[in-house]
Amino acid sequence: MRFVDFLKATVLLSAASASALAVVTVAGAATRNDSHVVPISAGWWIVAGAVGLALGRRAETNPPIAHLLAGARMQQTLPEVSPSRILLNRLWPLLLSTVAAGALAFVYPQVSGVAAGFAIIWALAWRRQEQAVTAIEERDGVRFYVERTSPFKPIRLVRTPWFRTGTWETNGAAQVRTRTG
Repeated sequence: MRFVDFLKATVLLSAASASALAVVTVAGAATRNDSHVVPISAGWWIVAGAVGLALGRRAETNPPIAHLLAGARMQQTLPEVSPSRILLNRLWPLLLSTVAAGALAFVYPQVSGVAAGFAIIWALAWRRQEQAVTAIEERDGVRFYVERTSPFKPIRLVRTPWFRTGTWETNGAAQVRTRTG
């Protein structure tokens, strides 16, 4: 699975998790007739949105992703592509926390409300990372793929050669190289 696709899927699944947890928070609070949980949770979600926007405002890669890209090993062939297996293998903590917080929503709706806020932060903080990685791939003429590893080991990337675009930037203006002969 390409790393940029993994990053996109992570953002979308985090946003879906936040939405699902928000729904079960409201449903759990309505079941318990608790009138304080939803307004307090909504306030937390607004704060979480602001924190996520602030964390994700940079256009360059986060230091952990930059370190991951720098440590990618070079390989001439494409790795095995199994997106569903890799997503489940790498994002099982998100799935586990969503299911656990959702299960507790009808007993303790506050738990799912807090978990929804953290999912909002995660989705918004990582929203621009795939664009930064794509820029690096285009600049270097490579593609990064997620290597299949144990779910309990850190993620590893494989770097494969790709086509260079022939585009370079000077002072923010894109120019195309031409051959003069």
